[in-house]
Amino acid sequence: MGVYLDHAATTPMLPEAIDAYARAMSEVGNPSSIHSAGQNARRLLEEAREAVAASLGCDPIEVVFTSGGTEAINLALKGGFWAAAPGKRRLVVPEGEHHATIDTVEWLAAHEGAQVTWVALDEQGVIETDAWAEALHGDDVAMASALWVNNEVGAIEPVDALAAAAASAGVPLHLDAVAAYGHVPISFRELGVAALSVSAHKVGGPVGIGALVLSRKASVVPIVHGGGQQRNVRSGTQDVAAAVSFAVAAQAAVASLDAERSRLTGLRDRLIAGVRAAVPEARLSGPEGSARVASNAHFTFPGAQGDSLLFLLDAAGVAVSTGSACQAGIPEPSHVVLAMGRAAEEASSCLRVTLGRTTTQADVDAFLAALPDAYARAARAGFTTSA
Repeated sequence: MGVYLDHAATTPMLPEAIDAYARAMSEVGNPSSIHSAGQNARRLLEEAREAVAASLGCDPIEVVFTSGGTEAINLALKGGFWAAAPGKRRLVVPEGEHHATIDTVEWLAAHEGAQVTWVALDEQGVIETDAWAEALHGDDVAMASALWVNNEVGAIEPVDALAAAAASAGVPLHLDAVAAYGHVPISFRELGVAALSVSAHKVGGPVGIGALVLSRKASVVPIVHGGGQQRNVRSGTQDVAAAVSFAVAAQAAVASLDAERSRLTGLRDRLIAGVRAAVPEARLSGPEGSARVASNAHFTFPGAQGDSLLFLLDAAGVAVSTGSACQAGIPEPSHVVLAMGRAAEEASSCLRVTLGRTTTQADVDAFLAALPDAYARAARAGFTTSA
């Protein structure tokens, strides 16, 4: 593999997580069975749940394993909306959220009669807390949801203030912590929110498992029925091997968080400075310094389409992301950059470069070496137009 700088999309599995996965896959037994094989599987599962809970600062019973972050978000939002008291039909959601949230909320609006209040972002991609608090007013709010870290531009959101405002208004709050997990300390217990979503493959665990942390006080209606294996809110035979692997990755991520954050901050700052030197026209999206997650650098490149830059860099052996949605092969402007008040053309010229455990200084330097030529060629090609 060449230079991989798309860790926000998925990061390589930790070798110890792979080993744990393989060992656990050799065990037989359904954790819901009462014979000894089943109870051994149950022991492995619950030990994994305890480890994941410790990494999130919550009680083990609050960890509901899911198929990933998307399912966790769907369960929190759909389940929370359906469980709300009669008359509570409004959802409060910031602009610039991940599509797992946006698409779920829009589905609830189209099919379940939800009303949505969208809260603005500032020019750095940070949720405007005064507007957030104002949106929570009223007795019709079913629940609210917000990103902890913006997955595109890397802004660390003011979750303490968001949580305090929601608690003051008596509104259940779900936090999408998928992009925050392993990068910032998380204590569900201290935040006092209703729910929080994470995904294993963002921290070196396997694809196909995540978790919804659901407060003992919170109520959700299940979106999948048939067995009620996890607190009667999520049914289905639980994947013991994936949970064991997830736990190993979660423990490693928390243990190395401070050292890795320091290391990645240095690499990120080297990358940002290098981009500014190589392409002075490039514009950093999101905040500077400690207000930005250590693993993220997001730029717009005037006159160049993000997809062109991505393909040219890929041809040079460097994998990055545009950070924008692509529907049916048609490039779409980044909804996050648009929410930050930028023009559609600028929102179509994005590159998101995200670092991780395997990233080295040589990787950053390889990206910086390939960028000037890729940008010059992409700028000459300009923007595609649709009929």
